[in-house]
Amino acid sequence: MPRIIDLTLPIYHAAPTMPLDPKCAVIVHHTIESMKYNITQLIISTHHGTHLDAPFHFFDDGRTVDKLELNKCVGPAEVLDLTQAGTGYNLTVKDLKPYAARIKRGCRLLLKTNWWRKFPKKAYFSDGPKISPGLARWFAGKKIALLGLETPGVHPVEWENVHRTLLRAQVVVVEGLAHLNKIRKERVFFSAAPLKIRGRDGSPVRAIAIENMEPL
Repeated sequence: MPRIIDLTLPIYHAAPTMPLDPKCAVIVHHTIESMKYNITQLIISTHHGTHLDAPFHFFDDGRTVDKLELNKCVGPAEVLDLTQAGTGYNLTVKDLKPYAARIKRGCRLLLKTNWWRKFPKKAYFSDGPKISPGLARWFAGKKIALLGLETPGVHPVEWENVHRTLLRAQVVVVEGLAHLNKIRKERVFFSAAPLKIRGRDGSPVRAIAIENMEPL
C-alpha cells in the first residue's frame, strides 16, 4: 500500500527566513463573522520555507519557474543517507562516491542530513551542511534533474558559485525539505511541483515522498 510522507516545513505568520529575504505574513482578511467565510492574505517570498529555485533565480535569461519541465520536479528519486554531515560539514564528491551507481543522468536526489530539525533556530539558516563547489560541478556533469536539500540554501558563503553551477546545468534545486528521516526506502516517488508564477525565479512547494508506489 502506498505510504505518503510530507517533506514540507510549515508556513505561518512571521515564520523565520533568510535574513535579507522578504518576511512571511499570514493575515486574516475576513472571518465567518465578518463575511460568512474565512479568507487569508498571504505575503511570502518565492524562496520561503520548502521551495525550489529556477534558473532565473541567478540568470536573467534563465528559465522561469512557470517554464520549468515538471517532469524534473515529479518522479522517482534516490534518497541518500548523509546524516554524518553535521554542523558546517562541507559535502564533497568523496561523500557521494558510495552512491555513484545510483546517480545517473536525469535522476532526482534527496540528501538526508536531518538538518531540518534545527528549524526555526537561527543556526538553521547559517550553520548547516553545505554543497561544495566541486560537488556542484560533479552534479552538473552528471546531468541530474533535481537536487533536494534539508538546508535552506546550498552554501552560506559560496552560495552564488554553487547556485550558478547547478542552475546553469538546468538542475532544479529544492531547498528546505524536512522529515526525510521518516522515509524507509532508498527510492521513492517524489513531488515538489511549483506554483505557476509567471516570469519569476522560484516558488514554495508542498513536497511529498510516496513509498511503495508502483512502478518506480
